[in-house]
Amino acid sequence: MLRTNQAFLSYFEELYQQQDREEVIFKSFSRDGNILVQDQLLSKVMLIKEGIAKCYFTEENGKEYIVEFLGKGEILGEVELIKNINCLCGVKAVSEVTVYEITVSYFKSLINNDLTLNHLLLDSFAERIINTSSRASYQQLYTVEHTLTQLLNMQSKQEIQISKEDMAAYLGITGRSLNRILKDLK
Repeated sequence: MLRTNQAFLSYFEELYQQQDREEVIFKSFSRDGNILVQDQLLSKVMLIKEGIAKCYFTEENGKEYIVEFLGKGEILGEVELIKNINCLCGVKAVSEVTVYEITVSYFKSLINNDLTLNHLLLDSFAERIINTSSRASYQQLYTVEHTLTQLLNMQSKQEIQISKEDMAAYLGITGRSLNRILKDLK
C-alpha cells in the first residue's frame, strides 16, 4: 500500500553530499501540492526524502485512479525520462513532502556512467511489476472491505489523513460505495 525504497534513498543522500555543483537540491511540497502533472513535460527527476504522495491517473471522464501511495526513497519521473515522454500520471502530496530534485541532464549522465544507479533502477522496475501483479491478484481474491481495512490501518499507522475521495480512487469504487462500506464496517 505504501511503497518505500531505502536503498534508493541512501544512494540519493550520498549523491547529494558528494556533489560538486548544485545538481541535486531539496524541494518541498505542502499537502495537496502537485509534484508531477499528468501529460506535462518532465522538468526534473525526483526522489521522495520525507512524506507521502499519491500517484494517480486521471481518466478521460475526469475520474482519478490511484495507482499507489509513495513514501521515502520512491523515485519520480525516471520512466518518462528514459522513454522521453510527458508525465504518465500525476503525483500529489498527501502529507508535507520533501524531495531530492535532480536535473534531467545530470540524471541522464548518471544513467550512462553509474552502474549502481542502473541496478537501483532495475530493482525498482522489478519491484513495481511484482507489486502491480500482486495488487491485481489481491483485488480479485479479497473483498473491497478487506482492502479498505488495510488502507485505514495504513492511514492510522502513518498518522496521515487520506480523504474519502482518495480512498475511493485507490479502491476503484465510487464515493457512494465507499460510504456504504464504511457504514457497514462500523
